[in-house]
Amino acid sequence: MLTPEPIDLAAFYANPDRSVAVLNYNARFITSIFDLVNSEELASFVRLFLDEQRDKVPLDADPTATFNLVSPETYLSTVKAILTDQPDAYSQFKPADILASIEDLYSYYRTYLRVATMTVRQNDVVTSEFMTIDQRFNDLVIRLYRTIEEKLQGHANHVYRQISAGSSACVLLEQVKWPEPAGYEKLGDIRFISRLMLRPPMMLHTKSNKRKGLFTATKVNPLENFQGTEDDWFCYPAKIGESLAYIYFHRDYLASGIALANLFQLADSSEIAGKKPDLVLLFGTPGVASDDQPENGHYFYDEANGIYVGQVPYNDQTTYFGYMKKMCLTLHNLHMIAEKKLPIHGSMVKITFANGKTKTVVFFGDSGAGKSESIEALQNVADEEIVNIETIFDDMGSFSLADGKLYAQGTETGAFVRLDDLSSEVAFNNMDRGVYMNPEQKNARVIIPANTWPRIVAHHEIDMWVYANNYDDAIGIHRFDDQESAKATFVAGKRKALGTTDEVGMSTTFFANPFGPVQEQAATKPVIDAVFDRLFTDDVYVGEIFTHLGNDKSQDKLNESARELLQVLLKL
Repeated sequence: MLTPEPIDLAAFYANPDRSVAVLNYNARFITSIFDLVNSEELASFVRLFLDEQRDKVPLDADPTATFNLVSPETYLSTVKAILTDQPDAYSQFKPADILASIEDLYSYYRTYLRVATMTVRQNDVVTSEFMTIDQRFNDLVIRLYRTIEEKLQGHANHVYRQISAGSSACVLLEQVKWPEPAGYEKLGDIRFISRLMLRPPMMLHTKSNKRKGLFTATKVNPLENFQGTEDDWFCYPAKIGESLAYIYFHRDYLASGIALANLFQLADSSEIAGKKPDLVLLFGTPGVASDDQPENGHYFYDEANGIYVGQVPYNDQTTYFGYMKKMCLTLHNLHMIAEKKLPIHGSMVKITFANGKTKTVVFFGDSGAGKSESIEALQNVADEEIVNIETIFDDMGSFSLADGKLYAQGTETGAFVRLDDLSSEVAFNNMDRGVYMNPEQKNARVIIPANTWPRIVAHHEIDMWVYANNYDDAIGIHRFDDQESAKATFVAGKRKALGTTDEVGMSTTFFANPFGPVQEQAATKPVIDAVFDRLFTDDVYVGEIFTHLGNDKSQDKLNESARELLQVLLKL
């Protein structure tokens, strides 16, 4: 079956290939059932629905008696006849058949990510009431559905389910002027997201659920190929750690674009007006013929303007949220390396013990090494000895030297984690706040908020730094006796791949971080040297924890390693 062409009206866009819909309330805001059933927007969507349904109807079905085989005009005229109690409303089709089709239409609409947009034009009323406005449309859609449903079934419902019938999310957009360098003028008309309302839990589906390859440098500024317009592109201004990033994305990537709200702090209008960003990402724009891995993402350092520019092409593979997240982090890490700060691929937690002590631990390693699993195992074996574990960063942070001391900072206010990695307590406590990606598939993920931006960018001292070793058979933890052997282990970045990327078997990644350090190894090495010098001068615990995820996946052995870790922390 060929995928139908997208609907592209002034007030409504729907792309069945990506299951994304955009409602433009500025172009038209529907306020009554009468207006909705008579709207061009609904007629277009019914046409799209019927096009997809025709392949599901049995070949021997009677076209004169099968409601899903009628024209969109007949479909809607029948609906209007039902709503107005016309005596001939059921003359051709049975109420049960009409109801079954209406249920399918309602369900089909809700399979789309439906994002409502409003653009602020110096209207404070809209700014303060945008969620109320969106709720009115949701109420209207569900009222229309229930009215038709109850008329067709001949009685009122006994159970009502108050779902997000009209939209999945609502964004408030505004024009923001910033000092665009020469060559960046194409971005000037693209609206920034200034407020965003999600209706979680959100279950989103993308055409890909695994990341492949590496992001590589390009010799051409991606702005040269950019052809986006204000109609089909948006900008999410993000604070990634202390980097200011303008993340531009095509509307077909709205699943990734709005999921950013659970991962990176949305910058306020006052923080971006008149500000040149550190990072610019163009997500859904073509690269150039000379690019390595043209199907993957690329970055360019605009030295004249001091901006790292990223580009990710429009294709099915890049619909996986990992591309959006990791390109953002790659650009941020490149910026950190230029600032003589060391990007850390790992998780940092601050542990409060029952005896009143607090310790900060950084778990280090590439995807699948066992960072999250080690933290969960520590929680499982702690019994009453741990009062609280606070996540400072879940996937990426940085170490920086200031005033002769070493500090850690985070990048993300949320976490993008495998559902299988979540303990039942964490999963259920955060279920109603999560954005879920392909929850029924392998490598299913959820993006959940975790901490506040001021907290993650604060300077945190480091009490322990351990490499997550998922390939050796040893149990427990091991402290390195000397700086060189420690550095060699961390720089080698060994692990057994677990299928979270396209890698298999044993692999090595420079400094366990393919998002910046791998691309700029020469610039990263002096920063690594300076960090290890300070760690060993200050006698900070630098070691490794044996997670067993890459060989026998023994939970008992991981728990035993966690118990040893706990005892060492209590003695530090």
